[in-house]
Amino acid sequence: MTAEMLFMLMGGLGFFFFGMELMTDGLKKVSGEKLKSFLHSATKVPIMGVFVGATVTCLIQSSSATTVMVVGFVNAGLLSLSQAITVIMGANIGTTFTAWLVSSMSIFKVTSYSLPAIGIGFLLTKLGKTRKIKSAGQVILGFGLLFTGLSFIKDAFIPLKNSSYIINVFAAWGSRPILGVLAGIIFTVLLQSSSATIAIVQVLAFNGVLSFPAAIAIVLGDNIGTTITAQLAALNANIAAKRTAMAHTVFNVLGTAYMMFFLYTGLYEKAVYLIIPGEISSKSIMFYIAVAHSLFNVVNTIVFLPLVGWLEKISVFLVPKKEGAVDIGTQYLEKHILATPVIALDMIKKETGYMLRLAAESVSLAFESFMKNEVSNIKKAAKLEDAVDNLQSEITQYIVELSGKDLSEDENSQLPVLIHNVNDIERIGDHSENIIELAERKIEDKLPLTSAAMAELNLMWAELNSMIIETGRLLAGSDISGVKKILVHEERINCFQNDLKKGHVERLNRRECNLKSGILFLDLVDNLEKIGDHLSNIAQGIAGDMKWMGRKHK
Repeated sequence: MTAEMLFMLMGGLGFFFFGMELMTDGLKKVSGEKLKSFLHSATKVPIMGVFVGATVTCLIQSSSATTVMVVGFVNAGLLSLSQAITVIMGANIGTTFTAWLVSSMSIFKVTSYSLPAIGIGFLLTKLGKTRKIKSAGQVILGFGLLFTGLSFIKDAFIPLKNSSYIINVFAAWGSRPILGVLAGIIFTVLLQSSSATIAIVQVLAFNGVLSFPAAIAIVLGDNIGTTITAQLAALNANIAAKRTAMAHTVFNVLGTAYMMFFLYTGLYEKAVYLIIPGEISSKSIMFYIAVAHSLFNVVNTIVFLPLVGWLEKISVFLVPKKEGAVDIGTQYLEKHILATPVIALDMIKKETGYMLRLAAESVSLAFESFMKNEVSNIKKAAKLEDAVDNLQSEITQYIVELSGKDLSEDENSQLPVLIHNVNDIERIGDHSENIIELAERKIEDKLPLTSAAMAELNLMWAELNSMIIETGRLLAGSDISGVKKILVHEERINCFQNDLKKGHVERLNRRECNLKSGILFLDLVDNLEKIGDHLSNIAQGIAGDMKWMGRKHK
């Protein structure tokens, strides 16, 4: 390959990837809330999940983006793992649309519509007065750049058909399909895009460099390679992401394994000929490859759709959850979702709810350790508090990154409230740390509390625990009427603080408790009251319809 060919190929791939990225981002901006609602509609009926996955992937031109969104919904409890698997099956089918799109270049002269698309798209992005018009322009611009890139890739590969060495290598992939499968895996992992691999295969075949049997082998390898990319992306992700990626891998690897039989026996090729009868030519081979790609994913879905429950069990078995482990990482935040602000905001809210659950559990364990002198809970409470601190950093960074995206006025106005909610929850974690220290002092110094003091603390804790539960529901968006309940709880907790302090003074006067125990008692009461203040802060922010209106508490 000469330097000129290499540069043309690199430039073509650059145009292709950039164009696809623009199309994906633009389509997600245009669809926004509708896209989210459509994904939500995946019901317990497996075929519906397949339909949703295929449709969404056709719309946004990215099976990876669909998979990432599905993982977020699994984490949020909106989809079960089995439902997610059906959506991913559909995403596999939907991603074949790109191959059909690329096939059109064998019929039409690419520059006849790609260059006008670039011009029109650019004008719309710059002169469009509404966000949707600008996003539509972005889609058209991306479409034009994608096909311009394909044109460069096609021209870069033309000289290869005169190379006997290259022809012999590709011929070997046709006679030994396993080599083609391995090549497909490697290409897809290197390019990080199954669509790009298929497009290159189609262009090579169009130029007469690659035979149809060799192309089928690479297509099968491509389907495995795309799951390896997902596995690499899930290495540092949460357990739901890992299980979803594993299900995708098992599904595609097993599908490729049994399809190899049909490939070696020539039945795969014959099946394609049954769908598109006639002789293969340079103009038609792109469509034959698109059919081969679609055939694999459709047949594989038909085979495994009744076995979704089995795939789920295999994924759970291969990615087990460690008992007793505290996951300090994020559960819902994915970098890919940042390109779709409406979904990213939902995931931030879900992550904030998860952060509150960890903080609440930490406080609960710390309080229990104080009341029952249980050393065993102190260590776990401290780990949970560390997780809360880590989540504050991760969520805040995610919000900062989201703020740099193209947000609507409504979306942008929610960010200050989200940041303050995260900070309030982190402060709850700090109060848990304070209670842990009080519990350790009480246990180490063997400081007793009177039965009356213990009873009063339990009553105050019951009120605070109810407030925590209501705040969790509020963050989940299930019951906005909970704001009033939370504010009522706060007033009661303030009353408890005053009453408990008065009761403590009376016990001191009666010499029923010692001074050191009394200091611990008062410190615990103050920490519980401060936690109530921070929960009230969160409620007030949500009461303002997620618009920053100031806070009553400092």
